[in-house]
Amino acid sequence: MVSADKRAVTVIGLGPMGQAMAGAYLDAGYEVTVWNRTAAKADALAARGAHRAAGVEEALAANGLVVLSLTDYDAMYALLEPAAGSLAGRVLVNLSSDTPERAREAAAWAARHGAEHLTGGVQVPPSGIGKPESSTFYSGPKEVFEAHEAALKVLTGTDYRGTDPGRAALFYQIQMDMFWTAMLSYLHATAITAANGITAQEFLPYAQSTMASIPGFLAFYAPRIDAGRHDGDVDKLAMGVASIDHVVHTAEGSGVDAALPAAVREVFRRGVERGHGDDSFTRLLEVFKAG
Repeated sequence: MVSADKRAVTVIGLGPMGQAMAGAYLDAGYEVTVWNRTAAKADALAARGAHRAAGVEEALAANGLVVLSLTDYDAMYALLEPAAGSLAGRVLVNLSSDTPERAREAAAWAARHGAEHLTGGVQVPPSGIGKPESSTFYSGPKEVFEAHEAALKVLTGTDYRGTDPGRAALFYQIQMDMFWTAMLSYLHATAITAANGITAQEFLPYAQSTMASIPGFLAFYAPRIDAGRHDGDVDKLAMGVASIDHVVHTAEGSGVDAALPAAVREVFRRGVERGHGDDSFTRLLEVFKAG
């Protein structure tokens, strides 16, 4: 395993996230080697003292710890496959986004070339890099994670999820599932407000209030879900169908595309059709599991 004593790192991929990561390492006093397909993206970092590698092979050779900040794992293979002979002894901290299964495949691929692979899922935008209150999911060999945890904490706080290489990707993707669905619901509601002459600023405190109430609902339902309880004592699925039906009609009456709430209504209806109208909406877990 690569020694973690040397305060040096290579960052491959200099989009906004990679730039922020390389900058955080420079701020922390690390020797930083960078490489990007578009060389000009390294200009500002080079001016701050980063070493600009001439190619991927040189970037890999420079340091044992290599942080990958790429679009997805296809981009990783495209860049590293031709340089696979330089991977032996490297620790690849793969902060690119992809599926759990692809993360497992990548870890096996790295191992075949003599490298260690840590999967990462960064939970913040570039502006959150370098802040200890931010967090990144990690999974992979525990001894590798522990050996390089100090270096990883330069970027964000760390949340180690276990040895399965796919675990960090799984936690990241389920977070994204919630985030994008919630944000899209906000945009849809904002479209309805705009259609009715209400500004986003006027709607803001009410949107914030609704979002702020969500943690309480999660805390209430989580233990019930784990216990297999879907009692209709607080909410009933049949009532949910009526509620979301009103949302659909409100959107349509406002001249706003109703496809999003209509999709939610369809899921609710499927639950009722299966005889769960008197149960809590959490019974829809069974609808999702059935596909």
